Amino acid sequence: MSMDIVNTGKWSYEEIDTLLIETSTLDYQKRIDFISSLFISTPYKGNTLIGSKDVKEILVINLKEVDCFTYIDYVQAMSMSKSFDDLKEKLRAIRYKDAEVDFFKRRHFFTDWAYSKPSFVTDVTSLIGMESTKKKEKLLNLKKESILYLEGLPLIKRTIYYIPSERVNKSIINSLNTGDFIGIYSHEKGLDVSHVGIFIKKDDGKTLFRHASSFKKKVVEQDFLRYISKTPGIVVLRGIK
Repeated sequence: MSMDIVNTGKWSYEEIDTLLIETSTLDYQKRIDFISSLFISTPYKGNTLIGSKDVKEILVINLKEVDCFTYIDYVQAMSMSKSFDDLKEKLRAIRYKDAEVDFFKRRHFFTDWAYSKPSFVTDVTSLIGMESTKKKEKLLNLKKESILYLEGLPLIKRTIYYIPSERVNKSIINSLNTGDFIGIYSHEKGLDVSHVGIFIKKDDGKTLFRHASSFKKKVVEQDFLRYISKTPGIVVLRGIK
């Protein structure tokens, strides 16, 4: 018997099925924009997932309250699905390596989305940033000597590419697409990013960062350049259509 925990929030199962069928006809960028917009004002709540090195992992679908990472999990899974059952399968593939619901296979780091299988996004940071891109060799999960962010998980050696915020100019903005997943680069040695969200470009040229904000306690959208100007830089992952 399935041990999944499901909270569909403001939608019924039937409404989700209808929504996913209707949005499946939109192109990728419009689909991500529309689906992610449906979560605006959804309450922020951290630690909604269940699992640790000592606690069996359970597939959690909680559309009622999200953190920055589960928000993009659900948006991407919904954008790839045509029914609620399909959504569950896509979420497993997005949240877990090899689509296995297991704490040790959960994609705990943003760049895991691009560098572990199955992969459904590409790291386009260097392509967009070009000569403005910087890189940093990191041991993800190492907080400080002998102290881990996530107990029980191994260290991950990875080269992180990022665009410093002061180098994000008009050319780079023009190279970003609606629906690009944006990670806020972290200078901390064992982290790739400290926060994640979605880049949105409106028809009037306005650019937004749509994200689940722990500060504002809900999903919001803020001026993109103004937001990232106060951060070290960005990592950009782009969905594979």
